[in-house]
Amino acid sequence: MKKTVAVIGAARCDGSVFRQAFAVGEGLARAGCDVLTGGLTGVMEGASAGAHEAGGHVIGVLPGVDPSAANPHVHTVVATGMGDARNAIIANSAAGFVAVHGAEGTLSEIAFALKRGKPVVSLGSWEVDPRVHQAESPEAAVEWILHALA
Repeated sequence: MKKTVAVIGAARCDGSVFRQAFAVGEGLARAGCDVLTGGLTGVMEGASAGAHEAGGHVIGVLPGVDPSAANPHVHTVVATGMGDARNAIIANSAAGFVAVHGAEGTLSEIAFALKRGKPVVSLGSWEVDPRVHQAESPEAAVEWILHALA
């Protein structure tokens, strides 16, 4: 069975953060993982685009009810209509997490993941718990999460 790894981060980001998210999504897809995101813009779109271009499968768990709100790189759309509560669905659905920068929504996803005992690696994101591994590059983040899930 394929591993599903969530790439979490803010809906707004600069070009540098977008490129980091792209590289994470690409690396995960090349390693054979399904990539799960919140399905929208920013970090979510960067990771989705990277995974899509690498031939991977992208799952987008949307906060709203409109599947067409997903970014164009999402293959499977889950329109929850649950707003921020969809973060719990993401935490339940992924085996591991790569947090790329991010804001308060990212923090909630990290908390849910930790509560469920799932591995989390941070690439410039929240440093809130010693269980969150800090990575210096997209490649290091992918390598760490793959090792943690092996």
